[in-house]
Amino acid sequence: MKLSILTIGDEILIGQIVDTNSNWLAQESNKMGLEVYQMLTVSDEDASIKTALDYLFEHSDIIITTGGLGPTKDDITKKTLSEYFDTNLVFHEPTWERIQAYFAHIKRPTNEAHKAQCVMPEDAELLVNKMGTAPGMVFTKEQKICISLPGVPYEMKYIMENHGFDLIKERFQLGHIIHKTILCMGAGESVIANKIEGILNEMPDKIKVAYLPSIARVRIRLSTYQNAMDADLEQELEHWTQRISDELGSLVFGYGNHDIAEIFGNLLKEKQLKLTLAESCTGGQIASKIVSIPGSSAYFEASIVAYSYEMKNALLEVKKETLEKYGAVSEETVKEMAIQAKKILSSDVSIAVSGIAGPGGGTPDKPVGTVWMAVAYKNECYTEKLQLGKNRLLNIEYTSVRAINMARLVILEANSNVKTI
Repeated sequence: MKLSILTIGDEILIGQIVDTNSNWLAQESNKMGLEVYQMLTVSDEDASIKTALDYLFEHSDIIITTGGLGPTKDDITKKTLSEYFDTNLVFHEPTWERIQAYFAHIKRPTNEAHKAQCVMPEDAELLVNKMGTAPGMVFTKEQKICISLPGVPYEMKYIMENHGFDLIKERFQLGHIIHKTILCMGAGESVIANKIEGILNEMPDKIKVAYLPSIARVRIRLSTYQNAMDADLEQELEHWTQRISDELGSLVFGYGNHDIAEIFGNLLKEKQLKLTLAESCTGGQIASKIVSIPGSSAYFEASIVAYSYEMKNALLEVKKETLEKYGAVSEETVKEMAIQAKKILSSDVSIAVSGIAGPGGGTPDKPVGTVWMAVAYKNECYTEKLQLGKNRLLNIEYTSVRAINMARLVILEANSNVKTI
């Protein structure tokens, strides 16, 4: 079954508010086994709404609209839908009684605008909204339905969770969409795609693959639609997920929706290891990611943010000679930072980073985006160099997640050599 989402409102088109409704509806609908065909946003104009409905009904079994159902004059969705579905607007006494009771409860008076809001499409099925005044409305067209919802997120969610999703389950025979997501780091989308091209050529058409890149990470999502006749489909999807993972090896850091900091934290707990940090160019971002995970106190000891030469020497005891000879952004300095953080703060493993985040500060031999990372573990210290771009915030984020992943690989003995990328 295909579902489309139509968001109505000039405030979204001009960027005044962010459309979080579509995101939530898509996620929840997908969990039910609905294929989300398209999301559209249109202005508060009669013609725009009707044109969008014509298009979406051609391609979808279910349309969910949000927005334009309030008590003010610019909320025209109800009138437009009544015309589109060829039904009359009539006063709905139960809605008026509910609105009066709602305002009495919150000790506020009603007005004519609220009473006008109780004029409803005669043929629409109404869905009670206990979180606000505008009910949801359901229209039927040739075995297809349109569910119209208010744009206020908590009202929309209440109606769908208490009425809308159950109505869809009752009227449509739904299958089950299965996703498997492989989390990768250490190579770009094109490199990963090239490595697994042969496997994808063998994969059956019923399994779809999507690459979802973000900063320093690439998610590979395998999806398929399962119905009652495909009992073994989930097992088959698992088979292809494992084949891809085996081919990518250490590039895979996890599965599903987990974050690298969460996966690294679980590894530290499993190995009963204590972690410390020595940060320069990331300014505490690595520590922030580590402590954002509940239970991180079980493995995270401390962090030293030492930005200047003086603080690297005073707090981390990096030798002045090292700093003067090689500079703060060097393999030699970052190694000392990691080793000293592990020693001074008494941990099992430490991560250190030092770099030129930008947009200025680079030199011909150390351009903006040059970053050195180090991980001290057991009696060894491993280093890795990154050569990034000139966007400061992107460089900080990229370095932070790559440094965490580097430590994960060192602990797993999957990263024993210096890498320059």
